[in-house]
Amino acid sequence: MANIGYARCSTLAQDLTAQRHALAALGVPDDRVYLDKGLTGTNRARPGLDQALAAVREGDTFTVTKLDRLARSVPDALAILSQLSARGVRFALGGSVYDWNDPFGRMFLQILAVIAEFEANLIRQRTREGMAIARQNGKLRGKQATLEPAQDREIRRMHDSGDYNIVGIAALFNVSRPTVYRSLERTATLPPLPADTRPVPDIAKYDQLLTPKG
Repeated sequence: MANIGYARCSTLAQDLTAQRHALAALGVPDDRVYLDKGLTGTNRARPGLDQALAAVREGDTFTVTKLDRLARSVPDALAILSQLSARGVRFALGGSVYDWNDPFGRMFLQILAVIAEFEANLIRQRTREGMAIARQNGKLRGKQATLEPAQDREIRRMHDSGDYNIVGIAALFNVSRPTVYRSLERTATLPPLPADTRPVPDIAKYDQLLTPKG
């Protein structure tokens, strides 16, 4: 009868040492601990969890330190617990073993699953709110432009001349087409660039990218 342990942390910066020590104190051998690092509990694609579930056999015990290490969504937690029970595997949470077929044990685990999902949703909401506040305060400006202001002006001039299409401009400046469109948005209200200050892209065969005239 083996005791299989599972530990998980959400980011690569976090450490699994505390969970591994706790699992060892619960009787899980070090070579029976399966790990996932940098994966959230709402992400079902977790190689360590899949390996742990594949390792357990009838009569074994599947051990985690907290239910939110196993899953942070109710459907996922209930599906895993149902699968373990159907295979005759006991589920240990901390120092207690719960019987999924016992009404009170099942109710307790379902409540914990709801709390874990609620906490995960709170974290996501607070993250979105924090990013929105930072963006309003100018501390989160998103992806910065890859073009200098003078290049934006030249892209505007080339586009307005009608001699160059978007694909050609993107190739000349070695950027993507969405970057060219964003550049045009930035210069939509600017006056024309003076002829003597127009930067010239460092491209050899300029005329090959001219839009064919009908």
